[in-house]
Amino acid sequence: MGRSGAIRLAGWMVMRRGLSLDREEVVAEFGRYLRLERDLSPHTVRAYLTDVNSLLDHTNGDVEGLDIGVLRAWLAGQHAAGKARATLARRTACARTFTAYCHRRGWLQSDPGLLLGSAKSPRTLPSVLDQRQAEAVLAAPSEGEPKELRDQALLELLYATGVRVSELCALDVDDVDRERNVIRVMGKGRKERSVPFGMPALRALDRWCIHGRSLWMRVGSGPALFLGVRGGRIDAGTVRRVVHARLARVEGAPDMGPHGLRHSAATHLLEGGADLRSVQELLGHASLSTTQIYTHVSIERLRAAYRQAHPRA
Repeated sequence: MGRSGAIRLAGWMVMRRGLSLDREEVVAEFGRYLRLERDLSPHTVRAYLTDVNSLLDHTNGDVEGLDIGVLRAWLAGQHAAGKARATLARRTACARTFTAYCHRRGWLQSDPGLLLGSAKSPRTLPSVLDQRQAEAVLAAPSEGEPKELRDQALLELLYATGVRVSELCALDVDDVDRERNVIRVMGKGRKERSVPFGMPALRALDRWCIHGRSLWMRVGSGPALFLGVRGGRIDAGTVRRVVHARLARVEGAPDMGPHGLRHSAATHLLEGGADLRSVQELLGHASLSTTQIYTHVSIERLRAAYRQAHPRA
């Protein structure tokens, strides 16, 4: 008997003996499955475990009693509580993953998640900078203090590459290939990709590494490319504050975080003539449909310009 068969048999033995499953152990094992087998990010694991606990609150901790009626009632309650469509879509996906896992473990005789429809989150158009605003955001400050050098370098790299904030924070010094002007990025699902960047970003990185990073390095700094003021690896919250502060200086610029620079970079690439497949590869999207939203952004900007400028709009 293989390992999966043994696991299923053990689950059936628990059910036949009338022993109730321990809720905390079930949630803990599901968390280990998400981390070790599905290789999901810590943020996604936390979100899924929150959703599972909400579902089990609805069933008073009864795992074996999960069926399609229970799942639909739980989601209906979430909808009645005013949860956003994106949240409902994630919780639907989580419920399907959880019931499939419980069925494989032998804790459920059948998988009710297979009967659950897939909720779709709304595709809202992201706010983006126009190219004039992007130039203003990236206008280099006159100060040469380490913080200004770091902030300039990370802003240039975010806009030049369109990387996610988590990918930026995880960069090491050796991930920057100065000869080929590319960075090596570890994206979602631990998929590695190489992303090119231009000379402005390279010059900003060199200034930071030579005149800033060397002053902030400590024993525990390690190979991190971007450091905090105490010498440790920079965190996502610090990057968000940097982006918000710089955008606040530019009149008319929308208030957005690092992901807004990612949206802006993708939109400007398409407006400049880049093909959709290349942008998909640069951004590390698993599906082309995710990248296609930026074509809609470009079209909406074109429509807005037309309505403003054309006398017969």
